Amino acid sequence: MEGQRLSSYGRRFGSQASSVHHALRFSPGRRYLPPSATSRVSVTKLKTASLSFRAGPRFSSNKVDFSLADALNTEFKETRTNEKVEMMELNDRFASYIEKVRFLEQQNKVLVAELNQIRDKEPTKLADIYQEEVRDLRHQVDQLSNSKARLEIERDNLLEDLNNLRQKLQDEINLRLEAENNLSSYRQDVDDAALTRIDLERKIESLQEEINFLRKVHDEELRELQEQMQQQQVHIEMDMAKPDLTSALREIRIQYESMASNNMHETEEWYKSKFADLTDAAARNIEALRFAKQEANEYRRQLQALTCDLESLRGSNESLERQLREMEDRYALETANYQDTVIRLEEDARSLKEEMARHLQEYQDLLNVKLALDIEIATYRKLLEGEESRITIPVQTFSNLQIRETSLDTKSVSEAQLKKSIVVKTVETRDGEVIKESTQEHKDVA
Repeated sequence: MEGQRLSSYGRRFGSQASSVHHALRFSPGRRYLPPSATSRVSVTKLKTASLSFRAGPRFSSNKVDFSLADALNTEFKETRTNEKVEMMELNDRFASYIEKVRFLEQQNKVLVAELNQIRDKEPTKLADIYQEEVRDLRHQVDQLSNSKARLEIERDNLLEDLNNLRQKLQDEINLRLEAENNLSSYRQDVDDAALTRIDLERKIESLQEEINFLRKVHDEELRELQEQMQQQQVHIEMDMAKPDLTSALREIRIQYESMASNNMHETEEWYKSKFADLTDAAARNIEALRFAKQEANEYRRQLQALTCDLESLRGSNESLERQLREMEDRYALETANYQDTVIRLEEDARSLKEEMARHLQEYQDLLNVKLALDIEIATYRKLLEGEESRITIPVQTFSNLQIRETSLDTKSVSEAQLKKSIVVKTVETRDGEVIKESTQEHKDVA
Protein backbone atom coordinates (compact mmCIF):
# COMPACT_ATOMS: atom_id res chain seq x y z
CA MET A 1 0.00 0.00 0.00
CA GLU A 2 2.86 2.34 0.83
CA GLY A 3 4.56 1.57 -2.50
CA GLN A 4 1.33 2.14 -4.42
CA ARG A 5 0.85 5.44 -2.62
CA LEU A 6 4.41 6.52 -3.44
CA SER A 7 4.21 5.42 -7.07
CA SER A 8 1.00 7.38 -7.48
CA TYR A 9 2.99 10.65 -7.17
CA GLY A 10 4.14 10.30 -10.74
CA ARG A 11 0.64 9.86 -12.05
CA ARG A 12 -0.65 12.65 -9.86
CA PHE A 13 2.11 15.22 -10.57
CA GLY A 14 3.03 14.22 -14.08
CA SER A 15 1.64 17.43 -15.71
CA GLN A 16 2.02 21.04 -14.83
CA ALA A 17 -1.69 21.49 -14.14
CA SER A 18 -1.60 18.60 -11.65
CA SER A 19 1.44 20.14 -10.00
CA VAL A 20 -0.28 23.47 -9.62
CA HIS A 21 -3.37 21.76 -8.25
CA HIS A 22 -1.25 19.84 -5.75
CA ALA A 23 0.59 23.03 -4.82
CA LEU A 24 -2.69 24.66 -4.07
CA ARG A 25 -3.49 21.72 -1.77
CA PHE A 26 -0.20 21.92 0.12
CA SER A 27 -0.14 25.72 0.43
CA PRO A 28 -3.69 26.87 1.15
CA GLY A 29 -2.43 30.25 2.31
CA ARG A 30 -1.50 31.24 -1.30
CA ARG A 31 -3.93 31.87 -4.12
CA TYR A 32 -3.33 32.20 -7.84
CA LEU A 33 -4.28 35.72 -8.88
CA PRO A 34 -5.37 35.92 -12.52
CA PRO A 35 -4.98 39.19 -14.46
CA SER A 36 -7.76 41.59 -13.64
CA ALA A 37 -8.77 45.09 -14.77
CA THR A 38 -9.12 46.43 -11.25
CA SER A 39 -7.43 49.66 -10.36
CA ARG A 40 -5.48 48.13 -7.41
CA VAL A 41 -3.25 45.15 -8.01
CA SER A 42 -1.27 43.34 -5.25
CA VAL A 43 1.68 41.38 -6.53
CA THR A 44 3.76 39.02 -4.38
CA LYS A 45 7.28 38.80 -5.68
CA LEU A 46 9.40 35.95 -4.52
CA LYS A 47 13.09 36.61 -4.87
CA THR A 48 15.48 33.74 -4.39
CA ALA A 49 18.37 34.90 -2.24
CA SER A 50 20.36 31.73 -2.08
CA LEU A 51 19.82 28.11 -2.92
CA SER A 52 21.77 25.51 -1.01
CA PHE A 53 21.54 21.81 -1.37
CA ARG A 54 22.17 19.54 1.51
CA ALA A 55 23.39 16.14 0.54
CA GLY A 56 21.19 13.40 1.81
CA PRO A 57 22.49 10.16 3.15
CA ARG A 58 23.77 7.70 0.66
CA PHE A 59 22.19 4.38 1.26
CA SER A 60 24.47 1.41 0.95
CA SER A 61 23.49 -1.98 2.03
CA ASN A 62 25.31 -5.16 2.76
CA LYS A 63 24.37 -8.42 1.16
CA VAL A 64 21.75 -10.33 3.15
CA ASP A 65 19.78 -13.38 2.49
CA PHE A 66 16.10 -13.04 1.78
CA SER A 67 14.78 -16.16 3.34
CA LEU A 68 11.70 -14.83 5.08
CA ALA A 69 10.37 -11.94 2.89
CA ASP A 70 10.94 -12.60 -0.82
CA ALA A 71 7.60 -11.15 -1.83
CA LEU A 72 8.17 -8.05 0.29
CA ASN A 73 11.69 -7.72 -1.13
CA THR A 74 10.42 -7.84 -4.71
CA GLU A 75 7.77 -5.25 -4.04
CA PHE A 76 10.30 -3.05 -2.26
CA LYS A 77 12.70 -3.26 -5.23
CA GLU A 78 10.00 -2.25 -7.65
CA THR A 79 8.91 0.57 -5.38
CA ARG A 80 12.49 1.83 -4.97
CA THR A 81 13.07 1.64 -8.71
CA ASN A 82 9.91 3.61 -9.45
CA GLU A 83 10.79 6.14 -6.78
CA LYS A 84 14.27 6.53 -8.22
CA VAL A 85 12.87 7.24 -11.70
CA GLU A 86 10.28 9.62 -10.31
CA MET A 87 12.84 11.47 -8.22
CA MET A 88 15.13 11.84 -11.22
CA GLU A 89 12.27 13.24 -13.27
CA LEU A 90 11.25 15.53 -10.44
CA ASN A 91 14.83 16.76 -10.02
CA ASP A 92 15.12 17.45 -13.74
CA ARG A 93 11.81 19.30 -13.78
CA PHE A 94 12.80 21.16 -10.64
CA ALA A 95 16.08 22.30 -12.23
CA SER A 96 14.30 23.36 -15.42
CA TYR A 97 11.75 25.30 -13.38
CA ILE A 98 14.51 27.03 -11.44
CA GLU A 99 16.18 28.07 -14.71
CA LYS A 100 12.85 29.25 -16.06
CA VAL A 101 12.21 31.25 -12.88
CA ARG A 102 15.61 32.90 -13.17
CA PHE A 103 14.99 33.72 -16.82
CA LEU A 104 11.56 35.14 -16.01
CA GLU A 105 13.03 37.21 -13.17
CA GLN A 106 15.59 38.67 -15.56
CA GLN A 107 12.87 39.39 -18.11
CA ASN A 108 10.77 40.88 -15.33
CA LYS A 109 13.62 43.20 -14.30
CA VAL A 110 14.12 44.28 -17.92
CA LEU A 111 10.40 44.97 -18.35
CA VAL A 112 10.25 46.84 -15.04
CA ALA A 113 13.21 48.99 -16.11
CA GLU A 114 11.59 49.69 -19.49
CA LEU A 115 8.28 50.45 -17.81
CA ASN A 116 9.90 52.86 -15.35
CA GLN A 117 11.81 54.52 -18.17
CA ILE A 118 8.65 54.91 -20.25
CA ARG A 119 6.67 56.07 -17.21
CA ASP A 120 9.31 58.60 -16.09
CA LYS A 121 10.42 60.07 -19.39
CA GLU A 122 8.34 59.63 -22.48
CA PRO A 123 4.71 59.94 -21.32
CA THR A 124 5.38 63.01 -19.17
CA LYS A 125 7.42 64.73 -21.86
CA LEU A 126 4.97 63.79 -24.57
CA ALA A 127 2.04 64.95 -22.46
CA ASP A 128 3.76 68.29 -21.80
CA ILE A 129 4.55 68.73 -25.50
CA TYR A 130 1.00 67.75 -26.39
CA GLN A 131 -0.49 70.17 -23.87
CA GLU A 132 1.83 72.96 -25.03
CA GLU A 133 0.94 72.42 -28.68
CA VAL A 134 -2.76 72.24 -27.82
CA ARG A 135 -2.47 75.54 -25.93
CA ASP A 136 -0.63 77.13 -28.87
CA LEU A 137 -3.21 75.85 -31.32
CA ARG A 138 -6.07 77.12 -29.17
CA HIS A 139 -4.36 80.49 -28.86
CA GLN A 140 -3.92 80.66 -32.63
CA VAL A 141 -7.55 79.64 -33.16
CA ASP A 142 -8.65 82.41 -30.77
CA GLN A 143 -6.49 84.94 -32.64
CA LEU A 144 -7.90 83.77 -35.97
CA SER A 145 -11.44 84.04 -34.61
CA ASN A 146 -10.78 87.58 -33.34
CA SER A 147 -9.21 88.58 -36.68
CA LYS A 148 -12.11 87.07 -38.57
CA ALA A 149 -14.65 88.90 -36.38
CA ARG A 150 -12.75 92.18 -36.82
CA LEU A 151 -12.60 91.71 -40.60
CA GLU A 152 -16.30 90.87 -40.70
CA ILE A 153 -17.06 94.08 -38.77
CA GLU A 154 -14.89 96.09 -41.18
CA ARG A 155 -16.59 94.41 -44.12
CA ASP A 156 -20.03 95.23 -42.71
CA ASN A 157 -18.96 98.86 -42.17
CA LEU A 158 -17.64 99.06 -45.73
CA LEU A 159 -20.84 97.54 -47.06
CA GLU A 160 -22.86 100.08 -45.09
CA ASP A 161 -20.69 102.93 -46.44
CA LEU A 162 -21.05 101.48 -49.92
CA ASN A 163 -24.84 101.37 -49.56
CA ASN A 164 -24.85 104.98 -48.32
CA LEU A 165 -22.71 106.04 -51.27
CA ARG A 166 -24.99 104.16 -53.63
CA GLN A 167 -27.98 105.95 -52.10
CA LYS A 168 -26.22 109.31 -52.47
CA LEU A 169 -25.30 108.43 -56.04
CA GLN A 170 -28.92 107.54 -56.78
CA ASP A 171 -30.05 110.85 -55.25
CA GLU A 172 -27.48 112.74 -57.32
CA ILE A 173 -28.60 110.88 -60.43
CA ASN A 174 -32.19 111.85 -59.68
CA LEU A 175 -31.14 115.47 -59.16
CA ARG A 176 -29.18 115.40 -62.40
CA LEU A 177 -32.18 113.98 -64.25
CA GLU A 178 -34.37 116.66 -62.70
CA ALA A 179 -31.84 119.34 -63.68
CA GLU A 180 -31.68 117.94 -67.20
CA ASN A 181 -35.48 118.00 -67.38
CA ASN A 182 -35.49 121.61 -66.12
CA LEU A 183 -32.75 122.44 -68.59
CA SER A 184 -34.80 120.90 -71.38
CA SER A 185 -37.82 122.97 -70.33
CA TYR A 186 -35.62 126.09 -70.11
CA ARG A 187 -34.24 125.37 -73.54
CA GLN A 188 -37.77 125.05 -74.83
CA ASP A 189 -38.64 128.39 -73.24
CA VAL A 190 -35.51 129.95 -74.75
CA ASP A 191 -36.40 128.53 -78.14
CA ASP A 192 -39.95 129.83 -77.76
CA ALA A 193 -38.60 133.25 -76.70
CA ALA A 194 -36.21 133.27 -79.66
CA LEU A 195 -39.05 132.40 -82.02
CA THR A 196 -41.21 135.07 -80.44
CA ARG A 197 -38.36 137.61 -80.76
CA ILE A 198 -37.85 136.68 -84.40
CA ASP A 199 -41.59 136.96 -85.02
CA LEU A 200 -41.68 140.34 -83.30
CA GLU A 201 -38.66 141.53 -85.28
CA ARG A 202 -40.38 140.42 -88.45
CA LYS A 203 -43.55 142.21 -87.36
CA ILE A 204 -41.48 145.30 -86.52
CA GLU A 205 -39.90 145.18 -89.96
CA SER A 206 -43.30 144.76 -91.57
CA LEU A 207 -44.69 147.64 -89.49
CA GLN A 208 -41.64 149.75 -90.36
CA GLU A 209 -42.19 148.99 -94.01
CA GLU A 210 -45.87 149.75 -93.62
CA ILE A 211 -45.01 153.04 -91.87
CA ASN A 212 -42.58 153.92 -94.65
CA PHE A 213 -45.14 152.98 -97.23
CA LEU A 214 -47.84 155.01 -95.51
CA ARG A 215 -45.39 157.89 -95.17
CA LYS A 216 -44.67 157.69 -98.87
CA VAL A 217 -48.36 157.44 -99.67
CA HIS A 218 -49.03 160.34 -97.38
CA ASP A 219 -46.26 162.36 -98.96
CA GLU A 220 -47.63 161.54 -102.41
CA GLU A 221 -51.12 162.48 -101.40
CA LEU A 222 -49.85 165.62 -99.77
CA ARG A 223 -47.82 166.47 -102.83
CA GLU A 224 -50.80 165.77 -105.06
CA LEU A 225 -53.01 167.85 -102.83
CA GLN A 226 -50.47 170.66 -102.89
CA GLU A 227 -50.30 170.45 -106.65
CA GLN A 228 -54.04 170.39 -106.85
CA MET A 229 -54.23 173.31 -104.48
CA GLN A 230 -51.67 175.21 -106.49
CA GLN A 231 -53.53 174.49 -109.69
CA GLN A 232 -56.80 175.50 -108.13
CA GLN A 233 -55.22 178.63 -106.69
CA VAL A 234 -53.78 179.58 -110.05
CA HIS A 235 -57.05 178.86 -111.72
CA ILE A 236 -58.90 180.91 -109.20
CA GLU A 237 -56.48 183.77 -109.48
CA MET A 238 -56.82 183.69 -113.16
CA ASP A 239 -60.52 183.24 -113.41
CA MET A 240 -61.82 184.94 -110.42
CA ALA A 241 -61.04 185.74 -106.95
CA LYS A 242 -62.01 182.57 -105.07
CA PRO A 243 -61.90 181.89 -101.30
CA ASP A 244 -58.37 181.24 -99.80
CA LEU A 245 -57.82 177.48 -99.24
CA THR A 246 -54.23 177.64 -98.09
CA SER A 247 -55.13 177.82 -94.47
CA ALA A 248 -57.53 174.92 -94.83
CA LEU A 249 -54.89 172.80 -96.55
CA ARG A 250 -52.35 173.85 -93.97
CA GLU A 251 -54.70 172.74 -91.24
CA ILE A 252 -55.43 169.50 -93.01
CA ARG A 253 -51.71 168.91 -93.51
CA ILE A 254 -50.98 169.75 -89.91
CA GLN A 255 -53.76 167.46 -88.85
CA TYR A 256 -52.48 164.60 -90.98
CA GLU A 257 -48.92 165.22 -89.88
CA SER A 258 -49.98 165.20 -86.25
CA MET A 259 -51.95 162.03 -86.82
CA ALA A 260 -49.01 160.41 -88.62
CA SER A 261 -46.56 161.50 -85.93
CA ASN A 262 -48.91 160.20 -83.25
CA ASN A 263 -49.28 156.91 -85.05
CA MET A 264 -45.55 156.68 -85.56
CA HIS A 265 -44.89 157.56 -81.94
CA GLU A 266 -47.42 155.00 -80.72
CA THR A 267 -45.98 152.38 -83.03
CA GLU A 268 -42.45 153.12 -81.82
CA GLU A 269 -43.59 153.05 -78.20
CA TRP A 270 -45.38 149.73 -78.73
CA TYR A 271 -42.37 148.32 -80.56
CA LYS A 272 -40.01 149.53 -77.83
CA SER A 273 -42.21 148.07 -75.08
CA LYS A 274 -42.53 144.76 -76.87
CA PHE A 275 -38.81 144.70 -77.62
CA ALA A 276 -38.01 145.51 -73.98
CA ASP A 277 -40.34 142.76 -72.79
CA LEU A 278 -38.81 140.26 -75.17
CA THR A 279 -35.31 141.41 -74.18
CA ASP A 280 -36.14 141.01 -70.49
CA ALA A 281 -37.66 137.58 -71.11
CA ALA A 282 -34.63 136.54 -73.15
CA ALA A 283 -32.28 137.86 -70.45
CA ARG A 284 -34.20 136.00 -67.79
CA ASN A 285 -34.16 132.84 -69.86
CA ILE A 286 -30.44 133.26 -70.55
CA GLU A 287 -29.77 133.75 -66.82
CA ALA A 288 -31.86 130.68 -65.98
CA LEU A 289 -30.09 128.76 -68.72
CA ARG A 290 -26.69 129.84 -67.41
CA PHE A 291 -27.70 128.89 -63.86
CA ALA A 292 -29.03 125.55 -65.12
CA LYS A 293 -25.77 124.98 -67.01
CA GLN A 294 -23.79 125.80 -63.87
CA GLU A 295 -25.92 123.43 -61.83
CA ALA A 296 -25.57 120.76 -64.50
CA ASN A 297 -21.78 121.24 -64.53
CA GLU A 298 -21.70 121.12 -60.72
CA TYR A 299 -23.83 117.99 -60.71
CA ARG A 300 -21.65 116.47 -63.40
CA ARG A 301 -18.52 117.28 -61.39
CA GLN A 302 -20.06 115.83 -58.21
CA LEU A 303 -21.18 112.79 -60.18
CA GLN A 304 -17.66 112.26 -61.49
CA ALA A 305 -16.20 112.68 -57.99
CA LEU A 306 -18.75 110.26 -56.53
CA THR A 307 -18.12 107.85 -59.39
CA CYS A 308 -14.39 107.98 -58.68
CA ASP A 309 -15.04 107.47 -54.96
CA LEU A 310 -17.39 104.61 -55.75
CA GLU A 311 -14.82 102.96 -58.02
CA SER A 312 -12.15 103.44 -55.36
CA LEU A 313 -14.42 101.96 -52.69
CA ARG A 314 -15.32 99.10 -55.00
CA GLY A 315 -11.62 98.43 -55.55
CA SER A 316 -10.95 98.61 -51.82
CA ASN A 317 -13.92 96.34 -51.12
CA GLU A 318 -12.78 93.82 -53.73
CA SER A 319 -9.24 93.96 -52.35
CA LEU A 320 -10.50 93.45 -48.79
CA GLU A 321 -12.79 90.63 -49.87
CA ARG A 322 -9.92 89.01 -51.75
CA GLN A 323 -7.65 89.40 -48.71
CA LEU A 324 -10.44 88.02 -46.51
CA ARG A 325 -10.86 85.00 -48.78
CA GLU A 326 -7.09 84.44 -48.87
CA MET A 327 -6.89 84.74 -45.07
CA GLU A 328 -9.84 82.38 -44.65
CA ASP A 329 -8.24 79.87 -47.02
CA ARG A 330 -4.86 80.19 -45.34
CA TYR A 331 -6.36 79.96 -41.86
CA ALA A 332 -8.50 76.99 -42.94
CA LEU A 333 -5.38 75.25 -44.28
CA GLU A 334 -3.42 76.03 -41.12
CA THR A 335 -6.35 74.90 -38.98
CA ALA A 336 -6.54 71.65 -40.96
CA ASN A 337 -2.79 71.15 -40.50
CA TYR A 338 -3.11 71.84 -36.80
CA GLN A 339 -6.04 69.46 -36.57
CA ASP A 340 -3.99 66.79 -38.34
CA THR A 341 -1.12 67.45 -35.93
CA VAL A 342 -3.47 67.21 -32.94
CA ILE A 343 -4.98 63.99 -34.29
CA ARG A 344 -1.51 62.56 -34.92
CA LEU A 345 -0.39 63.51 -31.41
CA GLU A 346 -3.55 62.01 -29.95
CA GLU A 347 -2.93 58.83 -31.93
CA ASP A 348 0.69 58.75 -30.69
CA ALA A 349 -0.49 59.28 -27.11
CA ARG A 350 -3.13 56.60 -27.56
CA SER A 351 -0.59 54.17 -29.02
CA LEU A 352 1.80 54.91 -26.16
CA LYS A 353 -0.99 54.33 -23.65
CA GLU A 354 -1.90 51.08 -25.39
CA GLU A 355 1.75 50.01 -25.42
CA MET A 356 2.06 50.91 -21.75
CA ALA A 357 -1.10 48.95 -20.98
CA ARG A 358 0.26 46.05 -23.02
CA HIS A 359 3.55 46.17 -21.09
CA LEU A 360 1.62 46.29 -17.83
CA GLN A 361 -0.49 43.35 -18.94
CA GLU A 362 2.62 41.38 -19.95
CA TYR A 363 4.23 42.33 -16.67
CA GLN A 364 1.12 41.15 -14.81
CA ASP A 365 1.05 37.90 -16.80
CA LEU A 366 4.73 37.28 -16.06
CA LEU A 367 4.12 37.96 -12.38
CA ASN A 368 1.24 35.51 -12.44
CA VAL A 369 3.40 32.89 -14.19
CA LYS A 370 6.17 33.53 -11.68
CA LEU A 371 3.69 33.17 -8.84
CA ALA A 372 2.50 29.86 -10.27
CA LEU A 373 6.10 28.68 -10.61
CA ASP A 374 6.82 29.73 -7.04
CA ILE A 375 3.81 27.72 -5.95
CA GLU A 376 5.11 24.67 -7.85
CA ILE A 377 8.59 25.15 -6.34
CA ALA A 378 7.09 25.29 -2.86
CA THR A 379 5.09 22.19 -3.71
CA TYR A 380 8.21 20.31 -4.83
CA ARG A 381 10.02 21.44 -1.70
CA LYS A 382 7.24 20.01 0.45
CA LEU A 383 7.29 16.84 -1.66
CA LEU A 384 11.03 16.51 -1.14
CA GLU A 385 10.68 17.01 2.61
CA GLY A 386 7.89 14.44 2.74
CA GLU A 387 9.90 12.02 0.56
CA GLU A 388 12.96 12.28 2.83
CA SER A 389 10.92 11.59 5.94
CA ARG A 390 9.17 8.67 4.18
CA ILE A 391 12.38 7.01 2.91
CA THR A 392 13.84 6.72 6.43
CA ILE A 393 11.00 4.40 7.55
CA PRO A 394 11.80 1.26 5.42
CA VAL A 395 15.51 1.40 6.36
CA GLN A 396 14.74 1.32 10.07
CA THR A 397 12.26 -1.54 9.55
CA PHE A 398 14.75 -3.72 7.73
CA SER A 399 17.46 -3.10 10.33
CA ASN A 400 15.16 -4.26 13.09
CA LEU A 401 14.37 -7.47 11.19
CA GLN A 402 18.13 -8.12 10.66
CA ILE A 403 17.63 -8.89 6.97
CA ARG A 404 20.64 -9.01 4.74
CA GLU A 405 20.26 -6.28 2.20
CA THR A 406 21.16 -6.58 -1.44
CA SER A 407 23.37 -4.08 -3.16
CA LEU A 408 20.92 -1.31 -4.01
CA ASP A 409 22.41 2.01 -5.05
CA THR A 410 20.12 4.92 -4.66
CA LYS A 411 20.67 8.34 -5.89
CA SER A 412 21.28 10.88 -3.20
CA VAL A 413 18.30 13.05 -2.61
CA SER A 414 19.00 16.63 -1.85
CA GLU A 415 16.85 18.83 0.17
CA ALA A 416 16.61 22.31 -1.16
CA GLN A 417 16.52 25.02 1.36
CA LEU A 418 15.24 28.31 -0.01
CA LYS A 419 15.88 31.56 1.62
CA LYS A 420 13.05 33.84 0.49
CA SER A 421 12.22 37.45 0.81
CA ILE A 422 8.56 38.30 0.08
CA VAL A 423 8.09 41.64 -1.65
CA VAL A 424 4.52 42.96 -1.73
CA LYS A 425 4.20 45.47 -4.54
CA THR A 426 0.98 47.49 -4.78
CA VAL A 427 0.16 49.21 -8.08
CA GLU A 428 -2.89 51.47 -8.55
CA THR A 429 -4.02 52.09 -12.11
CA ARG A 430 -6.73 54.20 -13.66
CA ASP A 431 -7.70 53.94 -17.36
CA GLY A 432 -4.49 52.03 -18.08
CA GLU A 433 -2.23 54.61 -16.38
CA VAL A 434 -0.23 53.97 -13.19
CA ILE A 435 -1.16 56.57 -10.59
CA LYS A 436 0.36 55.05 -7.41
CA GLU A 437 2.95 52.38 -6.62
CA SER A 438 4.25 51.08 -3.25
CA THR A 439 6.58 48.19 -2.25
CA GLN A 440 6.92 46.29 1.05
CA GLU A 441 9.55 43.56 1.69
CA HIS A 442 9.21 40.71 4.27
CA LYS A 443 12.16 38.30 4.86
CA ASP A 444 11.32 34.63 5.38
CA VAL A 445 13.68 31.62 5.58
CA ALA A 446 12.17 28.18 4.83
